[in-house]
Amino acid sequence: MTGQSFGQPITQITVEELAQRLAEGEAGLQLVDVREPQEVALARIEGFVNLPLSEYEQWHKDITTRLNPDAETLVLCHHGMRSAQMCQWLVTQGFTNVKNITGGIDAYSHRVDPSIPTY
Repeated sequence: MTGQSFGQPITQITVEELAQRLAEGEAGLQLVDVREPQEVALARIEGFVNLPLSEYEQWHKDITTRLNPDAETLVLCHHGMRSAQMCQWLVTQGFTNVKNITGGIDAYSHRVDPSIPTY
């Protein structure tokens, strides 16, 4: 997936909106973290499925069986760039309600939960 540019506008969600949604325990949310396993080991938010972009070849073929294309899907990375790339790719795979978490886990740590380490 690296290097591909899809050029479609992607809906954004702020880290504050994410925190509210998580606190409300909304059913049906799909939470995807595209960071590397070593990044997730440093800082994570509970409930996210880790699909590292570097492991794209291992998971891309069964994405529609691993995730529901019609469910609301929120995508996270470190700052929001890799997650935006993943969002664009998911749309090309038929996902209908994909949102990029603006600022990623770094913004979440700074603005929502300072107990999550920054790196």
